Amino acid sequence: MSIRDHLTDLRPLRSSGPFRALWVGTSLAGIGSQVANIAALAQVWEITHNPVWTGTLGLASGMAMIALGPVGGTLADRFDRRSIMRLSTLAQAIAAVALSAQAAAGVHSVALLLALIAVQSAATALGAPARRTIPPRLLPANEVAAGLALQNLSFQAALLIGPAVGGFIVAWSLPAAYAAETIAVAAALASTFALPPLPPVSAAPRRRAERGGWTYLFRRPTLWGSFATDLAATLLAMPIALFPLVNQERFGGDPRTLGFLLSAIAIGGILAGTLSGAVTRAKRAGLVQLGAATIWGLALAGFGLAVPLWLSLACLALAGAADTVSVVTRGALVQLETPDGFRGRVSAVEHVIGVAGPQLGNFRGGILGALVGAQAALAIGGLAAAAAVIAVGATNRALREYRLPLDERSESRDRNLNSAA
Repeated sequence: MSIRDHLTDLRPLRSSGPFRALWVGTSLAGIGSQVANIAALAQVWEITHNPVWTGTLGLASGMAMIALGPVGGTLADRFDRRSIMRLSTLAQAIAAVALSAQAAAGVHSVALLLALIAVQSAATALGAPARRTIPPRLLPANEVAAGLALQNLSFQAALLIGPAVGGFIVAWSLPAAYAAETIAVAAALASTFALPPLPPVSAAPRRRAERGGWTYLFRRPTLWGSFATDLAATLLAMPIALFPLVNQERFGGDPRTLGFLLSAIAIGGILAGTLSGAVTRAKRAGLVQLGAATIWGLALAGFGLAVPLWLSLACLALAGAADTVSVVTRGALVQLETPDGFRGRVSAVEHVIGVAGPQLGNFRGGILGALVGAQAALAIGGLAAAAAVIAVGATNRALREYRLPLDERSESRDRNLNSAA
């Protein structure tokens, strides 16, 4: 494999104009979302100075996603996915306006903030399954992994730029931070108008046993094993709710340092993303995901034990790189192993686990941090996550031996999988 093959595969941006437009819009929305995350963390910390309450942000978001993510999956398997994305993005924009308004009015209400975060997360959950099914519809199968890698790279870039910029904006004006998210979500809404109609390729199955994404994935060891790996990593080791406490204890509580902690994860993710060609061309996706998720847990345990800022940032960067590899391989496995008639509902499960899992993990981290301190909570969580991932790999042979079908076209695979289903 040449050096060029190790670099980011840009073919999806060249081969599909609609994918390119969606990628740009989603990238801008991601930056705005990260700015708003910093604003919410800073606002709750300013009101309460309690890590339990910063963790509750994750609970509010996670519960909304768990409740409405499956609904979004069912909608994606029955209706035009472009329309679902437009409506959900519009709802997110309205929630962002409300967040800006409460900050501008100087309302110091954690309950109101949590309610608005939950509404925005619910809107995201309704549209996320439809959004996740887009790459296999716009790209050939041998470019799907590369398309997912590009999406993850844009997310990591947002995680790098957003918190760093957000820290400075919050230090200047809290309402301006939420207003930045509003503008970014509006750009994402505009990008959906570049998409073609995207009705499901096949009708959603009507048999009772096949109505839910959970039922389908539990009959596929590769799918449930991949999801279990991600859930173990995020639920047991997600560190973000502890960042304000770590920042206060180690670095004096400067909001700019809080942004740097989040940005460090993104730096590692971007470095891994620039070398994602090796990942997207690797066939042993299951084994790669298991290894990356294990490294994630160990790196976060190291962050918990680190004292100097440079070592803390290095551990977070390693965790970010591992997370990127894990997310890209999981995404490709899920989309290519699921027929289009099930993709919406299985993608809803992926969204619940991939997004609500970290949010609930943040809540767990906040509670544990309040009980035993940030250092112990991070170390315990990271080691527990690594052990759980190793256990999944040891008991799921199908996932360990899974190989991506890199030489097939998506439409042909959809027809074959739908026939098999």
